[in-house]
Parts: sequence; structure tokens; C-alpha cells
Amino acid sequence: MQAQMLAPAAVLVAWSLVMLFWMAGTRLPALAKSGAMKNAKPGGRGQDLDGVLPDSLQWKAHNYNHLMEQPTIFYATVVIIAMLGAQSGDVLAAWIYVGLRIVHSLWQAMVNVVPVRLLIFLISTFALVYLAYRAIALTLFADPGVLA
Repeated sequence: MQAQMLAPAAVLVAWSLVMLFWMAGTRLPALAKSGAMKNAKPGGRGQDLDGVLPDSLQWKAHNYNHLMEQPTIFYATVVIIAMLGAQSGDVLAAWIYVGLRIVHSLWQAMVNVVPVRLLIFLISTFALVYLAYRAIALTLFADPGVLA
């Protein structure tokens, strides 16, 4: 069950890279076209482009940033569960989380109606809360004799 528990994390890593390339593939041509690269200040950051590039281009960057935030908790949680004994419900919750994060990405990158995006985020967060509960239960109530 270890590989099954880690597979959703691997897919989310791959999806994060898809979003990185999508962001770069839309943002860099827009920067070149606008001439903003010539006027970029030293040490500038992607968030400095808000208001410089069209909002719809920045949505992909915002989503990529989101994929570097909450999912870090997901990665740690699935590793803990995989190490201590995943059950089928854990694997299902992990896939639900990843599926919803992908839907969230697509929605934010293309449509970005906030109430819908928030709902997708909240439902995925419930899956993460369940996984966090399972990780706590597996660690706090582990039988040390079994692991020895």
C-alpha cells in the first residue's frame, strides 16, 4: 500500500511542473512583447508583475504559487501515512485531494471565479484534514513494539 499512497503525491509533483511550464509559456512571451524585461528591477519577483501583465496571465502564476503552499503539508502527510501503514481510505482521500487540486488549478488558470475556486479549495482541504488526522492517529497511537 506504500506505492499506492505515494502515487498521488508523485502526480501532484508532476502537475506542479505542468503549471510551471504553462506559466512560463504564457508569461515569458507576454513579458518580451511588452518590453517589461528591459525595465525589470534587480531582484524583481513574479508578484511584481501584478498590474503589469494582464490578470488572466498572472492567474497561472498565482496558482503555481498556491501549489507551493498547502500541498507541502500534503506531501509530508502522505509520507507519514505511507511509512506507517496506509489503508484504502487514505489512498482514496489522497487521490481526492490531488484531483481537486488539479481542478482548482484549471479553474484558477482559465476561469477564476473566486466563489467556485474557494469551494474547490475547501473540499480539497477537507480531504487534507482527514489525511492529517490519519497521520496523527498512526503516529500517536503506534505500537512501538510493532515498529521495532
